[in-house]
Amino acid sequence: MRHFAIVGSGPAGFYTAEALEKAYGGEARIDILDRFPVPYGLIRFGVAPDHQSLKAVSKRYDKVAESTGVDFIGNVTVGRDVSIAELLDLYDAVILATGAPHDRKLGIPGEDLPGVVGSAEFVGWYNGHPEFADLDPFLNGPHAAVVGNGNVALDCARILSKTRHEFEGSDIVGHALDALDSSAIRTVTILGRRGPHQIAMTPKELGELGHLEAAVPVVEPGDFPPVEADDPLEPGLRKSVTLLRGFAALPQDKPKRIVFDFFAKPVAIEGDGKAERIIVEKTMLDDKGAARGTGETYDVPASLIVTAIGYSTSPIPDVPFEGGKFVNQNGRIADRLYAVGWARRGPSGTIGTNRPDGYEVADQVAAGMPGGGSAERPGAEGLKRLLCERGVMPTDYDDWRKIEESEAGRARPGSPREKFVRPSDWFSVLGR
Repeated sequence: MRHFAIVGSGPAGFYTAEALEKAYGGEARIDILDRFPVPYGLIRFGVAPDHQSLKAVSKRYDKVAESTGVDFIGNVTVGRDVSIAELLDLYDAVILATGAPHDRKLGIPGEDLPGVVGSAEFVGWYNGHPEFADLDPFLNGPHAAVVGNGNVALDCARILSKTRHEFEGSDIVGHALDALDSSAIRTVTILGRRGPHQIAMTPKELGELGHLEAAVPVVEPGDFPPVEADDPLEPGLRKSVTLLRGFAALPQDKPKRIVFDFFAKPVAIEGDGKAERIIVEKTMLDDKGAARGTGETYDVPASLIVTAIGYSTSPIPDVPFEGGKFVNQNGRIADRLYAVGWARRGPSGTIGTNRPDGYEVADQVAAGMPGGGSAERPGAEGLKRLLCERGVMPTDYDDWRKIEESEAGRARPGSPREKFVRPSDWFSVLGR
């Protein structure tokens, strides 16, 4: 019997577990570890609460977790509660699927002022991430800015602009819903260093902005190249640019605005003890498509600034780390140690991108270990014994089901759940 440990219970972790189970059938025990007592990672804490269809992928992960050879072991922090070396003693292979939970920095003066938050923090706040439940973002001014031109930037701008009614059916946490309902923000500016042809926004997410009850997207027609320049674009990007062109023609007849400010490079954040404005340099594209500063600057008022410019993985002691991810060769870090998903390749792609990635790494593991396991590696039995000795209280999938049932039972009308945002509440449900 082979014993495998997957560190991280987000999409990459579950897809890798699914692949390993298929590769080994009943000849492997696969343990999915997570630092939180509950599973799903990015699905629970990252996917926008008003995108319930995307969160439905968790039903597929449920089937994986309910398989005979797969277990969930929560409330275990690798690198603190147990080391990588210890896991390698306990398991035949260890696969790191820890994602990329940390915000990249802008690297400009003033970004540490109160009022400036990373998108991982802001998204975590409205999604019930326990580390960001007390964020208390500045919503009492009329202006906000979001730095970035990807889907996460769109999520942040959309959430800031929706009415309370538009959150019906979502699982946005109550403290965020109440705060957003009383928000004074009326203008959200989305800043991008380059132009409409260089965005990383997908049509579905972009199209949602055209159907908001109280907010209208604003695009400057002069930011576009001639319309015939759209023809060579990849189909998805061409559709997104077409949507932006349509936004430029919309009437400005709603109380809130989402302003797309293209060719705008943030160079500083200023304010008296807190963020009040972001200083932006106008850019232009060089012959290679890179943004170059023109020297012309202007101010964008904003008491809340959300940076959505990328993420990095959490380092783990004794695992080579560089450029925000684990150093690996096609997923292999070292003998019997692998990385998958964003921990392997950086924060790129969609949730579904992690499936082929997980299967590829699982194939590598299986190719390197075709036979039976080592009797000297006890897997979960040895891990739980070690955790018990250290006073660590792991959770399992049955525990998660109890928490899930309790969250569903306390949901407001029309919502699938009201998440607990404190670990103490999770353990209280379990009677611990």
